[in-house]
Amino acid sequence: MKVSVEGIELHLAHPDELSVRWVGQEDAMRQLMAAWMVIDERDLPMNPRLLGKPGVGKTTMAYAAAKRLGRDVYILQATVDTRPEDLLITPVIEGSSHLKYVASPLLTAMIRGGVAILDEGNRMSEKSWASLAPLLDTRRYVESIVAGVKIKAHPDFRLVATMNEDSSTFDLPEYIHSRLQPQILIDFPEREEELAILRENLPFSPDDVLQFVTDFLQQAHAADESYTVRDGINIARYALKLNGTGKQPVRALLSAAIRSVLGDEALRYNVRL
Repeated sequence: MKVSVEGIELHLAHPDELSVRWVGQEDAMRQLMAAWMVIDERDLPMNPRLLGKPGVGKTTMAYAAAKRLGRDVYILQATVDTRPEDLLITPVIEGSSHLKYVASPLLTAMIRGGVAILDEGNRMSEKSWASLAPLLDTRRYVESIVAGVKIKAHPDFRLVATMNEDSSTFDLPEYIHSRLQPQILIDFPEREEELAILRENLPFSPDDVLQFVTDFLQQAHAADESYTVRDGINIARYALKLNGTGKQPVRALLSAAIRSVLGDEALRYNVRL
């Protein structure tokens, strides 16, 4: 799809289509939906950030919330190498002499009134964040130096940034920190919620396997380990794959799966095997 902005033709990104469903932690979902709400014609949506350990479902929750609004979703994966032009417009040489301007997923969401998920945003440098400063306040626009255009956000545009709690990330500059509000903490789910997530992602798994994996994760959470439901999904899936012949008790293979996914030290939480 192409659009023209100030005489510049932009090639838009395609929305992301994921087969996910958010399970549990409805209070966090309610907080996110409230941040996006507009309660008066003079009001503006907020730009929340979802904070939590890797694998707790921040991106899944953001995607599910966007779908509840009935909006297209555009995910932009941030890295330490993300440049300002990666966030907005990238020039691409097409043929021998033609320059094509390609809009990022974030800019496409701005133009089309979709939801942009800036994934793992605190891996980006301050220089990249600076290019988004006017988008994150009452101005709601971005300016591309590459294409020489200023683009205002559609009224229906919404943004959320996910951020990991780990040592490989940057501290946000204060002027960005104050624009990414509110902060919504995504924590480890309760046991029944965690079991429901496993069932949602592994509908083909025997339930006793999922019960054992849930108990393992809950023991790890109680010890403040960083193991997440994503790890549990991988453990259960790998145990089922190891039992491809169907001739071995799957539970006997869970220890091997835990060791392969998380290492020997994780076996201390393998209390029921």
